[in-house]
Amino acid sequence: MDNEKDPLAWEEVETEHLVTDEWMDFRRCMYRLPNGRVFGPFYTYSQKDYVVIVASDTEGKFLCERQFRPGISTVTTEFVAGHIEASDMRDPAVGLTAEDVLSAAKRELREETGYASDDWTPLLTLPSNASIADNHAYLFAARNCRKVSGQQLDDTEFLKVVRHSAEEIEEMIAAGRFQMSMHVTAWLLAQRMH
Repeated sequence: MDNEKDPLAWEEVETEHLVTDEWMDFRRCMYRLPNGRVFGPFYTYSQKDYVVIVASDTEGKFLCERQFRPGISTVTTEFVAGHIEASDMRDPAVGLTAEDVLSAAKRELREETGYASDDWTPLLTLPSNASIADNHAYLFAARNCRKVSGQQLDDTEFLKVVRHSAEEIEEMIAAGRFQMSMHVTAWLLAQRMH
């Protein structure tokens, strides 16, 4: 089926870009469904790909961050994460490589926490929200992290680094206090490695 169109695929027949800036391309689309009927509007968006890092230090504690998330109007506890920037890419014409993604993960860990690691494992790459978005999350584990510098936060980053045991993270997840779904996925995958 590689060269054939999947009979379940929708065909995009019209697209209007409603918001296009450095953060997002938000679109109103019309699609032809498999039965031939045209359906719309259907809204989709593009955002930058990003990394999520389940990072543990030399004492076996996990590096987490507390920060405000406007989508749910709550301060959350989560793992280190951040967008993959064009500056992370060695050759933008080629697109993202595994080396580019790892470089972004290392940069985010150092900038947001001041920690670094030489022990990295890629866990999985997943669509961030396949229903309406086309970006991907690259999930990593970083072990034996050590403090090498202070934080280097962006102007809009207000976060506090906290360290938790595996038991504490499990308790937060069970209680609904570790709320970022891709971060919980990364945690579950990282635990399978042990």
